[in-house]
Amino acid sequence: MNFIDELTWRGMIHQMMPGTKEQLEKEMTTAYLGIDPTADSLHIGHLVGVMMLKHFQRSGHKPIALVGGATGMIGDPSMKSQERKLLDEETLRHNQEAIKKQLSKFLDFDSDEPNAAEMVNNYDWMKNFSFLDFIRDVGKHITVNYMMAKDSVKKRLSGESQQGMSFTEFSYQLVQGYDFLNLYREKNCKLQLGGSDQWGNITTGTELIRRTLSGEAYALTCPLITKADGGKFGKTESGNVWLDPRYTSPYKFYQFWLNVSDADAEKYIKIFTELTQEEVKALIDEQAADPGRRPLQKRLAKEITTMVHSAADYEAAVEASQILFSNNTGDALHRLDEETLLQVMDGVPQHEIAMSDITSGELKLVDLLTDKAPVFPSKGEMRKMAQQGGLSINKEKVTDPYSIVTADMLLAGKYILAQRGKKNYFLLIAK
Repeated sequence: MNFIDELTWRGMIHQMMPGTKEQLEKEMTTAYLGIDPTADSLHIGHLVGVMMLKHFQRSGHKPIALVGGATGMIGDPSMKSQERKLLDEETLRHNQEAIKKQLSKFLDFDSDEPNAAEMVNNYDWMKNFSFLDFIRDVGKHITVNYMMAKDSVKKRLSGESQQGMSFTEFSYQLVQGYDFLNLYREKNCKLQLGGSDQWGNITTGTELIRRTLSGEAYALTCPLITKADGGKFGKTESGNVWLDPRYTSPYKFYQFWLNVSDADAEKYIKIFTELTQEEVKALIDEQAADPGRRPLQKRLAKEITTMVHSAADYEAAVEASQILFSNNTGDALHRLDEETLLQVMDGVPQHEIAMSDITSGELKLVDLLTDKAPVFPSKGEMRKMAQQGGLSINKEKVTDPYSIVTADMLLAGKYILAQRGKKNYFLLIAK
C-alpha cells in the first residue's frame, strides 16, 4: 500500500512538502504526529490525525505519537483566540497513559516488526532544558522575522484578535520545532504529520533541522474537517464527542455517526474507516440508488463504533436504536443500563410517579395511566385502546386495563415505558 496514494483518494492531504513522496518510496520512514494531552481522552477531532498514523503504519512505515506534555503546558496559538489553561505534571502523565490506551486500538505498539508504533512525551526532553540553553541552542537558529511571518502568529497579532499574544505562546513554534529536531536526531524521524493549522509550526521544525544539522525533513498536513452545512465537526449540543465511554456512551457515539448528512457520510467514510476504494464506491452507488436506506451512514457508524469501542458495543447500540421503532423489543429494553435507557428516551415526555404506588400491589394499570400520569385523557379511552391492542408497557402488548402494576415492570429499577398507539411514548419515573 502506498501511503500518499492512499491518503490522496481518501481526501486527506492538504499540503505536502516537495520530496515527501520520494522519501517514503525510498525507505521505511519514521513520522510523528503531536497530540495535545489536555484531557484524559481523545475526541473525534483527533481521529483524522490518528487515522493518518494508522494508514502510515499499514503502509509499512513507523508512526510515533507524540504527547505534548511540554507544549501542553504552553498552549498552541494556532487558530485560537485565547490562551488555554496550563496543566501540572501529574495530570499530564495520567492523560498520557489514557491516550496511549485509546491509541492502541488504532496502532500496533507491541509488534516485533521494525515499524512498531511508539509513544513519546516532549516533556521528557524539555523538562531539563534551561531557558538560557534553549534560547542559545535553538532560538538563535530561527529569526523573529521568520516566526512573525507564520499565519498562526499574524492572525493573533492582527486586528482579528483583541487578546494579543504572550511570549509563552509566541515561543510555541520554537518548542514544537525542537521536538522535530530532537526526534530527527534521536529516532531518525524525517516526517511530521498534522492538521493544516499546524503547517507553520511543522515547517519551523524542518527549517531548524536544515539550519542545525543540514538535514532534510518533510511535512504533510491533512485538511481540517468541516461539515457540509458549515457547522463545526465533532461537536454536538452537549459538547465534544469523546472516545472514552465515560464521557460519550457507545450508543451516543454510534448515533452521532448514524445521523450525519449524506454529503458528510460520503466524506467521512473515506477518512475514518479502512474500507477500500472499491468498497466505498459500492456504498456510494448503493446510497445514490436508495438514499432512504442510508447504507453509508450505517456502515460508517458500524466501522468506527467497532474500532473505537467493540463489536459488542456496536451491536448493543444498534439494538438500543431499534427499541422505539420495532415491536417485541421488551427483552432488549430490560437489558439497557440506566444511562443508555435515558439516552434512547431523549425527547420522550417524562412523568414522575410515586414508588410507593408501584410497590403497593394495589394500583391498577388504568389508574396509573390516567390518574397518576396523563398517558390517556380518560379511563374509557385507555380501556378501548387496550382492548384494540394499542397499549404497550415496556414494548409488550397489554390488553387487560385492570392488571395490577408491580415492581417487576420497572426498567433499571425505576422506569416504565408506556406506549399509546404506534408513536406516542411516555416515560414514567418512579421516585
